[in-house]
Amino acid sequence: MTTLVKVMDVEKVYKTGAVIFTALHGVSLDIAAGDFVAVMGPSGSGKSTLLHLLGGLDRPTAGRVEVHGVILSQMDETALAKFRRAHIGFIFQFFNLIDNLTVRANIELPALLQSGRERKVVRRRADALLESLGIVDQANKHPWELSGGQQQRVAIARALINHPMLLLADEPTGNLDSASGQEVLRILREFNAQGQTILMVTHDPAAAAQAQHVIFIRDGRLAAEMPGSDVQQIAQSLAALTGT
Repeated sequence: MTTLVKVMDVEKVYKTGAVIFTALHGVSLDIAAGDFVAVMGPSGSGKSTLLHLLGGLDRPTAGRVEVHGVILSQMDETALAKFRRAHIGFIFQFFNLIDNLTVRANIELPALLQSGRERKVVRRRADALLESLGIVDQANKHPWELSGGQQQRVAIARALINHPMLLLADEPTGNLDSASGQEVLRILREFNAQGQTILMVTHDPAAAAQAQHVIFIRDGRLAAEMPGSDVQQIAQSLAALTGT
């Protein structure tokens, strides 16, 4: 399979006054195009830091991150913002929708921010996503009128509007009830089956079991890797890492 993401000897150090904290220590990994990877680990292990580096939301202190052959740290902020908008989709635990925009407008916004995109083309893409995610009847409502599960579907549609090469999901089921969470995971699996590359940070073994591969991080280092699908084995591995 073609490698889409390469993380090479990445280190991330944060400095606050005299306090120095190393969030990642020499992390290296490859993610193939079309893969679905779950990242697990204790709180403070470096999961979200890794996701932010892959999405170009932060820069490594050392090492490098490549997405589709592009070294993100070599781009200036303007170029990096354009690359993110065009090629990387983000799904967050708390949805991050804009309350004074309709559902359709929330979904269309990332595409309309790209120069050269025709509004009618963007509208067709948004309507197709609304249909595939089962929320076409919510298109003219505002986020505050929707349930949590519906809001996360809107966030997924927004993340997919620009046909991203890489979809990054940070605890996408963490703020949902179990039924809504299962529905969101089903949707992610369906898009992955269509070829979408996904990296998902999660604390939930049942969610991680939906991925093709599971990576465990502890103290800023890759601690283990295993196939998805076996909830019990994933839960046991996570318990071993956290000492629970």
